[in-house]
Amino acid sequence: MQTLADKRILLGISGGIAAYKSADLVRRLTERGADVRVILTSAAQEFITPLTLQAVSGNPVSHSLLDPAAEAAMGHIELAKWADLILIAPASADVIARLAHGLANDLLTTCVLASSAPVAVAPAMNQQMYKNIATQKNLATLKEHNFHIFGPGVGAQACGDTGAGRMLEPLELVALTEQLFSPVKNLQGLHITITAGPTREAIDPVRYISNHSSGKMGFALAQAAAAMGAKVTLISGPVQLATPAGVTRIDVQSAEQMHQAALSAAVQSDIFIGCAAVADYRVAEIAADKLK
Repeated sequence: MQTLADKRILLGISGGIAAYKSADLVRRLTERGADVRVILTSAAQEFITPLTLQAVSGNPVSHSLLDPAAEAAMGHIELAKWADLILIAPASADVIARLAHGLANDLLTTCVLASSAPVAVAPAMNQQMYKNIATQKNLATLKEHNFHIFGPGVGAQACGDTGAGRMLEPLELVALTEQLFSPVKNLQGLHITITAGPTREAIDPVRYISNHSSGKMGFALAQAAAAMGAKVTLISGPVQLATPAGVTRIDVQSAEQMHQAALSAAVQSDIFIGCAAVADYRVAEIAADKLK
């Protein structure tokens, strides 16, 4: 299905192991009718070659701001004006920081500054780098500047860590791109509150009763509702999931905390969806010290 027919997508690839997925991303976008041109940063070329991306996109790959042949015709301005969307995937912590501070010290960041097209970034980095306050502030700045943040995903990482920071899979990025070009806003004006994830019922300061709920269903509902124009409040138990773009998140631990947060939010909502795996039991009295 040609859901992206005649859409011009400028794909920026920064340095990171997730760059190996970019060839598949290009293929998936072109399958849906998009015309894709690629910009590689210098670091990205350590992970994937221009020749590979030229083969799958059918277009020359750009990588240098100081390419005499390209810049004779002001190549970076031409690319910036050509794009209907600039998608940066993977977007490293370094590129995110440079974009947040308005730098234009390579072809990719220069094109972003020179373009009036919407920009979407797909973060890809180590989970600790993603959680770092500097990265979170930079992502918040990009959101304030109307950048679209795609992800990140959660799971095992190349470094051996597990957590938030993985680049979303190519098909997930394609789906989010399709939403940008044909957004269905039939939930515009509605406030939806959704609960997600497990709860933890303390036994003592160390132990608790819980379950294996991942929260993925509730988070997926929140993401879909926000994409359809709703104002979304997500009340979440303890999970390892990134907050969907445009969603207000309230973190809780116990069933009682979730209950109180839900009561408070529900009276201000048009729709309430209870998707959390709330604990069935709690201890009558929580021990003040670790039980032995």
